[in-house]
Amino acid sequence: MKYKKWTLDQKLEILSSSEDIGIVEACRKYGVSTGTFYSWKKKHESQGEAGLKVTYDTKSKEHKQAEEENRILRKLLSNKEIELEVQRELLKKKFGTSDPRKI
Repeated sequence: MKYKKWTLDQKLEILSSSEDIGIVEACRKYGVSTGTFYSWKKKHESQGEAGLKVTYDTKSKEHKQAEEENRILRKLLSNKEIELEVQRELLKKKFGTSDPRKI
């Protein structure tokens, strides 16, 4: 099940409309569970609008892209290190040394 992500304006609209038409009707109208509504209401009463701000998407798009690029580069580096280690082992078997300068 995919969860809906509510913006600050939507949350404030739902809270204000609940005062006019009632909590149950507002929850039905907007498709919000009453548990979620009361959680928002509690946060709004204690912290104000700051309590309702979205906190689940804190990473920017550029940050996510940089992390993905970093992951790819680390994978390439580890593959290259494995290749070099294999080459050293082959040299060791063939010439008895792993230092290519001694060949």
